[in-house]
Amino acid sequence: MTEPSSTLRLRGVLADIIAAPATKTLALLALCSAYIQGPLTKIFDFPGAIAEMNHFGLQPAFAFAVVVILFELTASALVVSGFLRWAGALALAGFTLLATFIALRFWEMSPGVDRMMATNAFFEHLGLAGAFITVAAIDLTKGTGK
Repeated sequence: MTEPSSTLRLRGVLADIIAAPATKTLALLALCSAYIQGPLTKIFDFPGAIAEMNHFGLQPAFAFAVVVILFELTASALVVSGFLRWAGALALAGFTLLATFIALRFWEMSPGVDRMMATNAFFEHLGLAGAFITVAAIDLTKGTGK
């Protein structure tokens, strides 16, 4: 069965909007927003950034805070700019998975609201990592017909 012409027109309009450079840039900024906001917060509250590293047992905390700030901003710039987008996206996917298993260990928590929220955040972060892997796959295969 073929789609009605009104559905085809709607699909064409949506495709034009979604494929527009401005839409892609906004979507990539949204995808990277936590990795832009997070390091900026750490820069403006560096003692808080060090406390966060200490909280998760990352030592030396000062060095980890600096590396995380530089890493997140650099990888986000790669994704948004398109320069080695696949590398930035894979780096953020790996970082997200690692950070998720460090920070959201819901299986070690007592039942209750905190555990439920940590569980939800854990799976949201898995989805975020999946989105970064999808961005990398699209970037690596564009023009190959895959």
